[in-house]
Amino acid sequence: MRDQPLVPWLGFAAAALAIVFAPTVADAGLLRLLSEVLVVLAMAQMWNLLAGYTGLVSMGHQAFVGIGAYLVFVVSDRLGLSPYWMVPLAGVGAALLAAAVAPLMFRLRDAYFSIGMWVLAEIVRLLVAKFPLFGGESGVPLQAVRLVDAETFQRNAFWISGAIGLAAVAGVYLLMRSPFGLGLMAVRDNELAATSIGVNVWRNRFIAFVLSGLGFGLAGGAHFMGTMFVSPDSAFDINWVVTAMFIVIIGGIGTIEGPLIGTLIYFGLRELFNTWFAMSGGWYLIAMGSIAVAVMLLAPRGLWGLARERWGWRGLSVQRHPPHGAASISPSSSSTSSSISHTTEDATHEEHRLLSR
Repeated sequence: MRDQPLVPWLGFAAAALAIVFAPTVADAGLLRLLSEVLVVLAMAQMWNLLAGYTGLVSMGHQAFVGIGAYLVFVVSDRLGLSPYWMVPLAGVGAALLAAAVAPLMFRLRDAYFSIGMWVLAEIVRLLVAKFPLFGGESGVPLQAVRLVDAETFQRNAFWISGAIGLAAVAGVYLLMRSPFGLGLMAVRDNELAATSIGVNVWRNRFIAFVLSGLGFGLAGGAHFMGTMFVSPDSAFDINWVVTAMFIVIIGGIGTIEGPLIGTLIYFGLRELFNTWFAMSGGWYLIAMGSIAVAVMLLAPRGLWGLARERWGWRGLSVQRHPPHGAASISPSSSSTSSSISHTTEDATHEEHRLLSR
C-alpha cells in the first residue's frame, strides 16, 4: 500500500482548528446546532463502518446511544464528578455492552440481525425505564452542571462533540487503510473467500461491532450532556439509527466521504424544510423519504459514489495499490499469461491424479 497522502491530514488539521476557534465567532444557538451536526456525523461514520465496511446492517444502535447518555448522567450525579470526564466512560460502557451481546447477535444473519438489534434496544429501553435510579419514564436532568457557567459549559460541550466527530472520521480512515481494514472489506465482500485466505471473520466483525458501539456511546453521552436532560424515549429513539442510515445512503455507503456529504445534506434539508417551508412532521418525513428513494434509484452508490464514477474523484480513498515496481500484464503478454495458467492447471491436475493413486 502506498504512503498515506498529505492532503487528507491537512484537511483534518484545518477542521480541528475550525472546531477550536468556532466558539469565538459562533453564538450559543449555532454552537448547539454544530454540536448536533458533529455527534450525528460520528454516528453516521460508525454505522457506515458496520454496514458499509463490515456488511452488518443494524437497526438497534440506539441502545448504545442510550447507555452512553445514562452513564454520563447517573455516574456524574451520584459521584459528584464532572460530566466532561464521564463521556469517555459512556463510550467504554457502550463498548462493553456491544462485546457482551455480540456472541448472541452474531448467530443471526441479514434481516434477522437487524431485527435482533432493534429488539435488543427495546429491551434495554424498557429496563432503563423501570428503574427509579434512571428517573423512570420521566428521565433525569444533569445536576452536576448546576454550578458551572452556562457559556463555559456550552463551549466545552461543543469541543467534546467536535473531538468525537473528528476522531470518528480520522479513526475510520486510518482503520480502513490498515491491514485490518483490508480484511474487514474482504469479509464484507465474500466471507468464504476471506476465511480461505486466513481472515478471522468472527474476530473482525467483533472488533468492528465493538468500535461502532463505542462511537455511538461517545456520541450519545456528548449529545445529551449538552442538552442536560435525558429520557428513555429520547435516548433510545430509533430515529438515531434512521438518521444515520439516511445520511449514509444519501452520501454513499462504504466510503469515508459519504457520511460527511450526507450529514451536510441532511441538516441542510432539515433547516430548509422546518425553518423556511415550515413543514409539519408528516410532510417533513414524506419529503425526506422521497429524497432518499430518489437517490437510491438514480445513484445507488450515493452522491459521492456517483461523483467518483463520473469525474474520478478520489478524496479520502482507502483503495489499495500494488507495490511500486510490480510487473503489470500488458495486452501483448496475454497469450503468455494464458499459456502459463493452462500449464499450471495441467500440473495441478497431474499432481492430484498421482496423489489419488
